[in-house]
Amino acid sequence: MEKYDVKKARKALYAPSSKEFALVEVPQLQYLAVDGRGDPNTAAAYTEAVEALYGTAYALKFASKQDLGRDFVVAPLEGLWRADDPAVFLTRRKEAWEWTMLIAQPAWITADLVQAAVEKTAKKQPTEALTSLRLRTIHEGTCVQILHIGSYDDETPVLDRLHHHYLPEHGLTFNGDHHEIYLSDPRRTEPAKLKTVLRQPVRAV
Repeated sequence: MEKYDVKKARKALYAPSSKEFALVEVPQLQYLAVDGRGDPNTAAAYTEAVEALYGTAYALKFASKQDLGRDFVVAPLEGLWRADDPAVFLTRRKEAWEWTMLIAQPAWITADLVQAAVEKTAKKQPTEALTSLRLRTIHEGTCVQILHIGSYDDETPVLDRLHHHYLPEHGLTFNGDHHEIYLSDPRRTEPAKLKTVLRQPVRAV
């Protein structure tokens, strides 16, 4: 049985250069999603959201393999980030951040399968996040992205370069939430070696 791996199937989206910004076309994809607000380092809602996503993702993986004969690698954690004032991302005022945490799913995963996986996960570890977890389709379209290597708090210079240099120089502006893809496990990777895809949906000015 060949395992589906979104990082390999969508290599252009999950393995960008760390040297230059690149334009990519992101097709319609589906994700497990949980919304929340607050500092991801201290907000209990963030921890619960991540736990709910992974618990459901692994329940889906096992159900898909057993019931459908289709296996897949659980995708990395991703996040959509937004705020009333985008400047809070540059100033790192994390308490003002709103987020939607995501884990990408293969196209054959349905809402019914997700509901069954949520119910199974809730029996082991019931949390408020599971009650709002859903299967969500997102179509980002044209995006600019780059691979950031280093601490999450060291993203500011890269984002500043994107916002104040790359976008205006190329006649582009924002067209959706700031998107991050966490390729490294922060529990097992030293901050200087963390790999994160930084993505911004854009449109012509």
